[in-house]
Amino acid sequence: MSEYLILAFGAILAGNFVLSRFLGICPFLGVSKRLETAMGMSGAVVFVMTLAAAVTWLIQNYILVPFRLEALQTLVFILVIATLVQLVEVALRRFAPPLYRALGIYLPLITTNCAVLGVAVLNIKDNNSFLKSVVFAFAAAVGFGLALAIFAGLRERIDRANPPRAFKGVAIALVTAGLLSLAFMGFGGLAK
Repeated sequence: MSEYLILAFGAILAGNFVLSRFLGICPFLGVSKRLETAMGMSGAVVFVMTLAAAVTWLIQNYILVPFRLEALQTLVFILVIATLVQLVEVALRRFAPPLYRALGIYLPLITTNCAVLGVAVLNIKDNNSFLKSVVFAFAAAVGFGLALAIFAGLRERIDRANPPRAFKGVAIALVTAGLLSLAFMGFGGLAK
C-alpha cells in the first residue's frame, strides 16, 4: 500500500507532469484563465489519462508484445487517446454544453496533450503492473488538475491586479507559471 502512496505522491507533487516534467503546457496555459474551465479540463484529463493508461497497458501487453508489434506503440497509443477524447467531447456536448463551449479548442487538444501520451509511455518504460499503471495515471492527472487549479486561481487574482505594463497579459502568466514550477520542484527532494 505504501508503494502506491509513494507512487501517487510522486506523480502529484514531486514529479508533477506540468510543473516538474513540463508536459501538457499547452492546455495548462490555454485553459487557466478561469477556474471553472480549468476544473472542467482537469476532470476531462483525469478521465482520459486514467482510462488511456488502462487501455494502453492492456493493448501493449496482450496485443503489441505477443505479436511483436512494439514499433506501432506510439501510433496505437495516440489512436486510443484520440478515441477517448472523442467520447469525452460527445458526453460534454450532450450533458454539459456550457462547459463544452468554455473548453472550446482545448478539449480536442487533449488528444495531442503530451502528458497523456507521456503517462502511457512511462508506464510501459517503467514496466508497471496494470494496477500501478492506473494509479500512476490517475495521480498524474490529479497533479495536472492541481497545477491547473492553482494556476487558474492565481491568474484570476492577477487579472484583478494592476501589474506594470510590460508584464500585462501573457508575460505575467509565464512569470507566474515559472514561479509555480519552482515551488513544485521543491517537492523533488521529498521523492528521493
